[in-house]
Amino acid sequence: MAAVIGIPASGEMGAGLAKVLTKHGARVLTNLEGRSAASRGRAADAGMEHAGWEAIARADMILSIVPPGIALDIARRLAAHFPPGAAPFYADLNAIHPALTREIGATVTAAGAQFADGAIIGPPPSDGKQPRIYVSGDAAAQLLPLCDLGLDIRAVDGGIGAASALKMCYGGITKGLTGLMAAMMLAAEREGAGAALHAELSGSQAALLKRAGNATPEMYSKAYRWVAEMESISEFIGSDRPEHMIWQGIAGLYQRIAADNDGPRREIAEMDRFLARSQDG
Repeated sequence: MAAVIGIPASGEMGAGLAKVLTKHGARVLTNLEGRSAASRGRAADAGMEHAGWEAIARADMILSIVPPGIALDIARRLAAHFPPGAAPFYADLNAIHPALTREIGATVTAAGAQFADGAIIGPPPSDGKQPRIYVSGDAAAQLLPLCDLGLDIRAVDGGIGAASALKMCYGGITKGLTGLMAAMMLAAEREGAGAALHAELSGSQAALLKRAGNATPEMYSKAYRWVAEMESISEFIGSDRPEHMIWQGIAGLYQRIAADNDGPRREIAEMDRFLARSQDG
């Protein structure tokens, strides 16, 4: 009998992983109530089946891949529908800080489920390439059979919170660096130093400039999704440590870039102008 897996939302990552799972024979349930045409299209392309929350709560396994801000709400909603004595295995794979992961774990285990902490690193599946899914906690080994369904599952040492911490640190470096580069490119352009900064980076930090050239344009359409992740990283660092303000500031920057991307695109034009000097040179 085919494994039944619940993936509550059909975003790019959720639908991407679902497509791999259905290709390997699994049934994947998702909830499309009130979802956009784009979400419905991704679900259809991935072979996902629309189901109510009660049906998803009766799946063999639930992989929660949702916007970080609603991860706890989704856990509570599904836990309320777990069948007595037959709750599904629940893995939270969202970009959230360890304290929230532990709260979600307590929520679903109180309702009878086993729980694993997880973190996805890398873009959605494409051209045969898979993101890495790191898992931790006493029950994490129960996710390893998903390797037979095409996913790249990797267990890491540590209890609940270890995989989430890995994601926080990795995202804090990669998306944080993209934010820092964007902030300095904008500052240089505002003060007329864009050409000079680009020339200096070309000579002394060529690898960093190349990275910015690839990562910055890709960030524009994703900035709105990264706001909550940067805020989570700030919480993870802790308000008692001054460095938490770095990621709080980057969250604000991404919020502004997201608004600019949906509106006048003035700052995006400035970043594009800065990066275009690499082609001109």
